[in-house]
Amino acid sequence: MRLRAALLAALLLGTAQAGTYRVRAGDTLWEIARTHGVSVGALLQLNGRRDQTIRVGEVLQVPTPGGATIRAASLAPAAAPQVFQQGQAVYYGGRDHPQTSMTAAHLSLSFGTWVRVTHVRTGRSVDVVINDRGPFGAQARVIDLSTEAARALGIISEGIAPVTLSILSRP
Repeated sequence: MRLRAALLAALLLGTAQAGTYRVRAGDTLWEIARTHGVSVGALLQLNGRRDQTIRVGEVLQVPTPGGATIRAASLAPAAAPQVFQQGQAVYYGGRDHPQTSMTAAHLSLSFGTWVRVTHVRTGRSVDVVINDRGPFGAQARVIDLSTEAARALGIISEGIAPVTLSILSRP
């Protein structure tokens, strides 16, 4: 699988210009990916990795501004992740995580699980890492999103939104 991802990245790099980015203190994968117009998953696949941990000084392959944009869809597996759960998302302040501000709380998923949260009405989605427990109270609520994740999903003004959850990776 890793070899296939590396070959796919090499093939794409032949048609899309790629550059490098040296990780600085305080960087997160999500910020680096957003800055370069790709998803975290696409950035990981472009670099032939599954591990989301980045280190200061590490050099990552990234799309070059002005070059062809590598979108997550072009690097994603052929089949979309299956829906794991449906319900409502709410947001709270979130809990600090060393690699990303895109975090969430779930009642049963293991800490370190990456989940794609998709807003049912708008189709917008965000990838978050589970690092807390919740939501508590209403059974219809399936996930508590950090403020940053809720903002990216576009639910700050709604407060509660219908979502689907798809598991991207487990620790």
